[in-house]
Amino acid sequence: MRKKIRLQPIENKIISKTSIRKRNLELANQINSDYADQSVIFLIIANGALIFGSDLVRLISVPLRFDTLSVSTYIGAESTNTLSLNSQLKVDITNRNVVIVDDIFDTGYTLKCVVKIVREFNPKSIRSCVLISKRKTRQINLLPDYVGFEINDMFVVGYGLDYNEDYRNLEYIGELSPSIYK
Repeated sequence: MRKKIRLQPIENKIISKTSIRKRNLELANQINSDYADQSVIFLIIANGALIFGSDLVRLISVPLRFDTLSVSTYIGAESTNTLSLNSQLKVDITNRNVVIVDDIFDTGYTLKCVVKIVREFNPKSIRSCVLISKRKTRQINLLPDYVGFEINDMFVVGYGLDYNEDYRNLEYIGELSPSIYK
């Protein structure tokens, strides 16, 4: 009888649960300061930013509403460079401050497309907040306004980030072993 070898999915833990909580509080404090005496609508990009977004909005003290927007650009570990919009806005964002919350800023394509969609509704302002920004050269001239963590260009999962919908429930962010996705 041959023993089955199980692959270890996580190469390295990159960001701990404690670091995530601390950084979320720092981001919330910055957003609260920037929008003091104003209201904000948070547009949380589903599914990847649901965990991050829900933790973040609970730390916001200014008046807020939130909605989710379901989009996808990845199949497995590869970006398709095509945005698929899978839902519609349920709140009116006309003449309102909007903060787009996303899980990862990789190519920048998703954020660029979502900002373009949001602009069509004539909000008062648009800012973006991402959990992770990868250090890499991008073709897109757009940067997030609020960044949780900057990391090297690697494939990461956990705290909402996934590989084919797996690993979202990890309480930390880790580098996925290439043996899993190659």
